[in-house]
Amino acid sequence: MIITIECYCPSQWGQNLFVIGSLKELGSWDDSKAIALNCIAPNKWKTEIKLTGTAEKTFSYKFFLKDESSGFIQWEFVKDREFSDGSARFENIHIKDIWSYPGVQHVWKTSAFSDVIFKRDNEDVKPYVLPAKAESIIEFKINAPRVGRNQQLAIVGSCKELGSWNEKKALLLNASDFPVWKLAINAAHLPKLIEYKYFLLDKKTRELTVWEAQGNRFVYLDDVFEKSHYHINEGLFRYPNDDLKGAGVSLPVFSIRTNDSFGVGEFSDLTKLVDWSVKTGLKMIQVLPVNDTISTNSFLDSYPYKAISVFALHPLYINIFKVGILKDEKLATEYKKLQKDLNKKPDVDYELVLKLKVNYLKTLFKEKKNTFLKSKAFTEFFKNNSSWLIPYAAFSFLRDEYGTSDFSKWGEYKKYSAAKIKKLIDTKSKEYESISFWYFVQFYLDKQLKEAVSYSKNKGVAFKGDIPIGISRYSVDAWYEPRLYHFDGQAGAPPDDFSEDGQNWGFPTYNWKEMAKDNYQWWRGRLTKMAEYFDAYRIDHILGFFRIWEIPFHAVQGILGHFRPDLPFSAHELESKGVWVDYNRFCKPYIRGHFLYDIFNSYTEEVIEKYLVEKEYNIFELRESYATQRKIYDFFVGEGGPEDLKEKEKTIMWGLVRLAAEVLLLPADGLTDNYHPRISMHDTYSFKELDDVRKERFNELYIDYFYRRHEEFWKQQALEKLPALVDATNMLVCGEDLGMIPASVPEVMNQFNILSLEIQRMPKDPKKTFAHPADAPYMSVCTTSTHDMSTIRGWWEESRDEMQVFYKEQMGNWGEMPYFAEPWLCKEIIVQHLHSPAMWTIFPIQDLLAMDEKLRSKDTNGERINDPANPRHYWKYRLHVSMEELLKANDFNKLVENIVSESGRKID
Repeated sequence: MIITIECYCPSQWGQNLFVIGSLKELGSWDDSKAIALNCIAPNKWKTEIKLTGTAEKTFSYKFFLKDESSGFIQWEFVKDREFSDGSARFENIHIKDIWSYPGVQHVWKTSAFSDVIFKRDNEDVKPYVLPAKAESIIEFKINAPRVGRNQQLAIVGSCKELGSWNEKKALLLNASDFPVWKLAINAAHLPKLIEYKYFLLDKKTRELTVWEAQGNRFVYLDDVFEKSHYHINEGLFRYPNDDLKGAGVSLPVFSIRTNDSFGVGEFSDLTKLVDWSVKTGLKMIQVLPVNDTISTNSFLDSYPYKAISVFALHPLYINIFKVGILKDEKLATEYKKLQKDLNKKPDVDYELVLKLKVNYLKTLFKEKKNTFLKSKAFTEFFKNNSSWLIPYAAFSFLRDEYGTSDFSKWGEYKKYSAAKIKKLIDTKSKEYESISFWYFVQFYLDKQLKEAVSYSKNKGVAFKGDIPIGISRYSVDAWYEPRLYHFDGQAGAPPDDFSEDGQNWGFPTYNWKEMAKDNYQWWRGRLTKMAEYFDAYRIDHILGFFRIWEIPFHAVQGILGHFRPDLPFSAHELESKGVWVDYNRFCKPYIRGHFLYDIFNSYTEEVIEKYLVEKEYNIFELRESYATQRKIYDFFVGEGGPEDLKEKEKTIMWGLVRLAAEVLLLPADGLTDNYHPRISMHDTYSFKELDDVRKERFNELYIDYFYRRHEEFWKQQALEKLPALVDATNMLVCGEDLGMIPASVPEVMNQFNILSLEIQRMPKDPKKTFAHPADAPYMSVCTTSTHDMSTIRGWWEESRDEMQVFYKEQMGNWGEMPYFAEPWLCKEIIVQHLHSPAMWTIFPIQDLLAMDEKLRSKDTNGERINDPANPRHYWKYRLHVSMEELLKANDFNKLVENIVSESGRKID
C-alpha cells in the first residue's frame, strides 16, 4: 500500500513540515523518526510512504513544524488525526490536509457545544459506511461544530455526483463523528477537477439557510489510481461570521429552592432550573464546586472550595427520598414533616440538613445493604471508581471514628498504608458496614447528578462546573498522596479589592515537580471525572498555574506571602541595587513606641507590658510566645473564631498581628541570603520611616519583583502545566483571571482557547475604574458579579460617589443617580452585558431577578453568597423564590427571553 500525504501549511524560512503517527512507517510517535514532507509549491507540502507487511485499516497521525536552526517544534492545534478506510481493499491512500491553527472554532468543538447545545439527533448519527462496491472513493471530511439542532450540513458541486450545483440534489453529510461531518462517494467517473461548496439547510423544509463563506472549494484528482481512497480533510467550515454568542445563569446547587427540596438545593432540583433556562433562552447553568467538604461537621464545611476529595460528591446534594423510603412509617412521616419545616427557612441550615440526611441514609442503608452491595449497578460503579472511592470511604470512616479530619491524630492510620486499608475495607472486617455506607452514598449521588445531566443535555442546556485551585489540608488527597503537596505553606491571594490584607485559604500548595513526573495524572484524573458531569468548567484562580501566592505556615494574613515559584533577590543583587540587607531592620518586625498608641489606643500600656519586650529605648520586639502571627492568632482565638472575641481582645489581637507584619523583606525558604519584598510594604510604618533615598530603592525593587521580573518565567510555568490539563477532556475551559495578572496570562489563555472572565467593576486596566462590557474580548465570559461579590443592587449601595460616576460614564445617564438600584436600572446593566462581544454572558440569578419589582428579594444584603475577607464565612444563601414559582412567572420569563433574543444570544 502507498500513502500519499499532502498538507497546506504556511511556514517561515528555515521551517520544515513533518508528519508523525501510529504506523511504524510514520515513526510510531517517535519525534526523531518523523517523516519530512517536501515543499512542492508555496505552502504546499507532500510526501509518499510505502507500507510494508499487512496494511492497517486505521491509524493516527499529526503534523509539526520544526525550525532547523533552533530545533524548536511547533505542533498543529489539533488532537491526533484519524484515518480509517473501513477495509483493506484500497491499494493507494491519498490524504489531503490543512494545517490546524488555534482559534474560535476549536472552542465550538468542545463538548458544551458538540454534546449539548448542538447535540445531534439519531437521524444525524446513523452509522457511517464507505461505498461497498466502489474500487475508488473520494471522502470529504470537514469540521463544522456550529450547526443548529434543526440544521443539516450538505455539499453541492460541479459534477453530477455532487448535484451539478442544484441545491435540491445536494448530498447530506454524516455526523456520527460530530463535530466532524463525512461523506464518501464513488470516484470511478469523477472529472479531474471538482468545484464544490458546503452549506447548511433546514432539516424540516430542506431549504438552504447558510452558504459557507468565501469562494468555492476545489479538488484536483490528477493522481487518482485504481483501488484508491482519496481522503480530503477540509479543516473548518467557513462560517459567515464568528459571533456565536450565548447567555447563561449562575446559581450554587445549595441555593436552589424547590417544593421537593430538603432545606437545600439538590442535584435532582437542577432539572427545574433547566426547564426555566429553556423557557428564558439561557443555554448554560454555572454552579459552584459540588465535592464533599465534610471535615468538622460544622458550618465551616459550607465552604465549597475546601473539598476533602476532588472526586467525591457532597452528600448534602442527595435527594434522600429518591434513594428510598424508610420501612419505619413513623420515621418516614417525621422526615416528611422535617422537610416542610426546613423548606420554610430563608437560608440553608447546613449542619442540621446534613445531619438529618446522613442519619436517614444510614437507616436506609441498613435496610438495603445486602441487595445493594450485590447489585450489578453498584459492582460496575465500584469497578470504575475504586481508585478514589476506597481511600475516600476509608477516610470518611476514620474521620468519624477519631472525631477529626486531621489525620495526623489517627494513630496507626495517620499515614496512608495500602496494606492496612486493604484489611480495613475487607468485606469480612467489622468496619466494612461503616465504610461501605459511603460507597452507597456516592453511588446514589453519582446516579442523581447524571440523571440531571442527561436531562439537561437533551434540553440543550450545558452545565458548567468549578475547579477549586486548592484542596483541604485535611483531605483524602493530602492523606493518600502527600508527595503531591507542600504542607509548609498555605495558598492564598495578595491584597486586592476583596481584601486589603490579602487572603489566606489555608490550602497546601502543589508540588508541581512531583506532579509532572506522571504528566499531571492527578489533575487529568480529576478533570476526567468532572467531565462525567459537566461540559464546561471554570478554573478557579487560573493564575495558580503560572504562580501561586504562598503564605508561610507561621503567618495568618496574605500580606506575608510571596509568589511560588519565584525569583527572589540575592543579597548580592540587592547590594547592586543599592540596598544593603540589615536583617534586624528589614526582616524583623519594626516596632517603635511612638506609633503604638495609633494601633492600640487605650490598651497600649497593657500591650507593652504583656506582649512586647523593650530592647532599647522606644524599640520593641514581640515576646517569643507571640513572635508570629500564628502564635498570636492561636493564643486569642483558640478553637473558636475571631467573631467570638470581645472588642478589646479583637483590637489587641489584630494590632499584634499587624505588628508581626511590619517587615520589608521576607527571607526565602531554603535559600540563604535570598529575599522577597513584602507586598503592600508602602502601608507599613517600617517603609514610611525610611529616608527618601532608601524609599526610592525599595520602590524600584517592589516594581521589579511584582510587575517585571517574572513575566517570561511564569509564562513557561503555565506552558508546562496547562497542555496536559486542557487536553485531558473536551470540556469548554474558562479561567478566573482576576487580581494581579501577569502580562503573559492573556497570551497563554488564548493559546489554549481558555475563555477569560470579564467583570465590569474589576477592570484589568489599572488606569480604569470600570471595564465596559463593550470592550470585552470575544473569547471571554462577561458577568455582572460573582459569588465573591455583592449583587448589582448591593454594589449600588456600597459607594455612592463611585456609583454616581458609573451612572454617568458607563450608563450614559444624566443627573443624580437613584438611591437604590431600581428594576429599570438593573435591566439596563443586564442588557449592556448582553450586547457585549463576549462569547458568553452568565448572570447570577439574583441580578436577573433584580429586573422585576415583584420577584426581587427584599433583603439586598442577604443575596450575597460569600465575603472573601472572612475565612469563616457561612455559605448559606438560598433563593427566596421556588423554581415552581419562577416557572410560572410568565411576564418575567418573557422579559428575560426577549432581551436575550434581541441581543443575538438566543441559540437555536
